[in-house]
Amino acid sequence: MQRKTRQRSAVMRVLEGAQGPLSIEELHRLARDWEPLLGLTTVYRHLKNLIQDGEVSEVHLPDQATRVELTRKRHHHHFYCNSCHRVFDVEGTCPAAALDGATLPSGFSVARHELTLYGLCSSCRQLLSGVPSMATRSQ
Repeated sequence: MQRKTRQRSAVMRVLEGAQGPLSIEELHRLARDWEPLLGLTTVYRHLKNLIQDGEVSEVHLPDQATRVELTRKRHHHHFYCNSCHRVFDVEGTCPAAALDGATLPSGFSVARHELTLYGLCSSCRQLLSGVPSMATRSQ
């Protein structure tokens, strides 16, 4: 258990408000809004402790830098936007349950899995199609 510092609080605030897993650089940039002098090395140190304490989990996507998110979130999947490169949480029914006993060979069972969907988030899709977003229309 680590002591609560202003730097650790800034890191946790950002993780608690995130819509999906963040890269270390994204986390650092956003946490500096709360603690302007926060250094990248300090973020890494706090993350190491938070991961060891089980409060934060690493998220590994193919060909991407490691991302982090709070562990207390229930099982979910991720969506990666090919345009803005943000990652979003995807909630809903887990497709792995359908594999158990159906498409898996007899005697096999899924112990763990990761599912990442790739495409365009709604903001990037609207930008690329030229259709103004809801926020733009209301101004």
